Amino acid sequence: MNRLLVFPLVFLFVFSASGQKRHLQNALDRAETEGFSGVILLAENGKVLFEKAMGMRNFEEGIPLQPDDVFEMASVSKQFTAMMIMMCKEKGLLDFDDPIEKYIRVPYPNITIRHLLTHTSGLPDYQAIMDEYWDKSKAAGNPEILEYLRRYAPPKLFEPGDNYEYSNTGYVILASIVEEVTDRDFVELSKEWIFDPVGMENTAIRSLEEKAQVPNFAIGHLKDEKGNYVNANRFRSSDYTLWLGKRKGPGRVSSTAQDLLKWDQALYTEKLVSNETLEQAFSPFELNDGVKSTYGFGWDLDPNSPYGKMVMHTGDNPGYKTIIVRFIEENKTIILLNNNYHPDQMRLVEAATLALGKW
Repeated sequence: MNRLLVFPLVFLFVFSASGQKRHLQNALDRAETEGFSGVILLAENGKVLFEKAMGMRNFEEGIPLQPDDVFEMASVSKQFTAMMIMMCKEKGLLDFDDPIEKYIRVPYPNITIRHLLTHTSGLPDYQAIMDEYWDKSKAAGNPEILEYLRRYAPPKLFEPGDNYEYSNTGYVILASIVEEVTDRDFVELSKEWIFDPVGMENTAIRSLEEKAQVPNFAIGHLKDEKGNYVNANRFRSSDYTLWLGKRKGPGRVSSTAQDLLKWDQALYTEKLVSNETLEQAFSPFELNDGVKSTYGFGWDLDPNSPYGKMVMHTGDNPGYKTIIVRFIEENKTIILLNNNYHPDQMRLVEAATLALGKW
């Protein structure tokens, strides 16, 4: 759930087409030599141009990764939560500028659903409160998180709309609002409204027990004291995916690179919501002082990328780094899923962007 910085993409017209592809292959070779574990996919108009798996699904058992392995998405999940809110809006169940207290009781007035979607709410970090007070032998979900926010009421960071600050708390509340207005479980409804219609057969919001039943689930790895990659879940006190294992909204979607490409392509259609609604997801929020942020509804925005309008999102969980990059005007896509928290991720994304520009 932790935030990764948006990387600059404005430097990329450098090499010839063959040179850019060679640069990508060199970057992949180097990353593989240095122990990178993950799947990379490049596509144009929904057609896969390049796909490669390297490293291990399970380091401790020596099982190699495959291109169709399932990864934890971490904060890439937020775009699905935002879509659920947009679908509720189109069904007449809520409005983006509704105050959140219309649906959820929290001690923070004057915050709207739009503030939550765009990380401009000023809400405090729920994870810090749970880290301090929650019994980590148990798994907390949204009701417990909201209860602790009400009980301890940490101060807000700023007035709603004054600033942009990434907020996992906001996306917990968004998922809870979906449940409130639909009277349905967010996990089941995400499958019914998004994953099944888009054909994302390997995508779900899974419990720890359900993940263990997926034979091709790529385990997230961290290094132990000896420098060996082990299951990140061994580090329970620092692994919030365990003691916050029932949370909904800011994370917990698990998927494959191919399923993410199906999602990417569905966003060029009106299968889920209208183009008018979707355009709001890809538009910046105007702060109270008139400055525009660089975040829409579940997407980072870069209107000045070298290949036209770009939207993207990263994810960061213990053992995982994930990213999806969409160059909307050219229908080009980069998906990179990593399961050993390797520092080469952004270098590979930059190399892939170079190559994709001249493919």
